[in-house]
Amino acid sequence: MRIVVVTFEAGHFARRYIDETDLPWPVLVDENRELYQAYDMLTASFWDIWGPKTWWAYLKAILHGQKLQKSHGEISQRGGDVLIDPEGIIRLHHVGEGPADRPSVASILEKLTR
Repeated sequence: MRIVVVTFEAGHFARRYIDETDLPWPVLVDENRELYQAYDMLTASFWDIWGPKTWWAYLKAILHGQKLQKSHGEISQRGGDVLIDPEGIIRLHHVGEGPADRPSVASILEKLTR
């Protein structure tokens, strides 16, 4: 499988994210959010975004020395992870309930090695 990152934010937002994360993968810009819609990554509710899971994730990040940064983009857009194998079969389809809801790296890597 090949890894690509999909964002709906073009221009300097995408460039800043790539620079800040030292992203090694290609980035696709989906300004019309067609892929987000196709994979049911629609708008998150206020509670999904600012609920206890998000605050817990932020607290853990702070305790691990990470510096939180203000979001400059659309925060209500749901994110997620989709793995599609070379034959076009979807091996993982996870739509995040909020910023703190992501599959573990180990679970993603496990799907990649199958």
